[in-house]
Amino acid sequence: MTLSHGTGHVFSVTELTTEIKSLLEKKFSFVWLRAEISNFRVPASGHFYFSLKDRTARIRAVMFRGQNRRLTFKPQDGMRVIGFGRISLYAPRGEYQIVLEHLEPEGLGALRMAFEQLRDKLAQEGLFDEKHKKTLPFLPQTIALITSRTGSVLYDMLHVLERRFSGLNIEIAPAAVQGDAAPNEITDALELVNIHGKADVIILARGGGSLEDLWAFNSEQVARAIFKSAIPVVSAIGHETDFTISDCVADVRAPTPSAAAEIVVPQKHDLLQHIDELQQALANRMRQHCNQRCSQLERLKKHIVDPRRQIQMQKAQIAQIRPRLERSAVSMLQRKRGYLQVLTTILKNNKTIRYIQILKQEVEQYRLALERSGRQYLEMRQTSLTHLTKRLQDLNPTAVLKRGYSITREQAGGKIVMRAEAVKLGQRLEIILAKGLLEVTTHAKTDKNPFQFEDMD
Repeated sequence: MTLSHGTGHVFSVTELTTEIKSLLEKKFSFVWLRAEISNFRVPASGHFYFSLKDRTARIRAVMFRGQNRRLTFKPQDGMRVIGFGRISLYAPRGEYQIVLEHLEPEGLGALRMAFEQLRDKLAQEGLFDEKHKKTLPFLPQTIALITSRTGSVLYDMLHVLERRFSGLNIEIAPAAVQGDAAPNEITDALELVNIHGKADVIILARGGGSLEDLWAFNSEQVARAIFKSAIPVVSAIGHETDFTISDCVADVRAPTPSAAAEIVVPQKHDLLQHIDELQQALANRMRQHCNQRCSQLERLKKHIVDPRRQIQMQKAQIAQIRPRLERSAVSMLQRKRGYLQVLTTILKNNKTIRYIQILKQEVEQYRLALERSGRQYLEMRQTSLTHLTKRLQDLNPTAVLKRGYSITREQAGGKIVMRAEAVKLGQRLEIILAKGLLEVTTHAKTDKNPFQFEDMD
């Protein structure tokens, strides 16, 4: 069978692809699509490439960098999403795809998804760890307030601060707390307060609002600026039920801006009352201490002797001791003089040299006698050692075996056999020789000792 195109038009691949692309884009200009993400990847171009699938079908998807930069969450494999885009055909591969203009998580708002993703990311980096939390000063001299200049939050905090402790230095760093510009302005305000360096504590505050209204305080930029701050930061965002990323990173979270002002500043009246109590306690302790010392002084006075009387007693003792010391000194001097005269006479007669010579002769005689005695003692010990060595060798069982004797013992228990009557017929024995060992079985025995001889007349 021969096929012919006849008068029909023959498409090129490009023409056919162009026609199909035109039909697809005309039929499905923009569509909403619910699916699950798979094979998600982001090349160097910054575009998002992935697939959208359900149980039985799959379609390729692309979201160009200009559109995906507006997303508040990061798409992931397995995430169910709802997307809006146009159907198109990618001519080089002949594959149709959807070019997405909008994408949001299904069932969970994009903002909530972005909040959870950023929270998990910063938590893994350790920005929420307690070890990084700075301690608030007990009584700050200067307090920096970062909030909107026009909101009621600022005036509420100023009123609370003035009521609790008037006269403190207050620095106001105004910043937008809502809108696209808010993250940059909050970050700049935090950096400015740290550069200025006079504040002891920072209160970052905003009134209540929806998740979208508070979103500036869920930005990664603000979170990292709070973590970087060398000055302690108190986060007071929204109402008590509101919770933001800034609350997690800050050193202290306050449920409301007014509560933040109460946290950073103690009640002046309470401090003054506490000081009065401490002063009263100190005065009582001082009085008690003085009374104890006075009582101790009175007790010591009773034991103190009049110095003049003590001097008189010591003078009397000296008067008694002095004559005895004089007599003893005279007597000792006389003895020393006599001894000196004796030594002088000996030296004059040259008897000392003769005495030393005699001593040297005696020392030499003792030395010679000691050497003789030492040699005699060593010879005696050597003779004794030789005798004992010989006896030890004679008593050594190995020496006996070398002379042709042997040792017989029971094979089972190893008991030495000394009498024939202790052995049973058929009993297994071991005979230990000078070299080696014999295993034997008893076939006969006699009680006669072959080494006993009759006396000869």
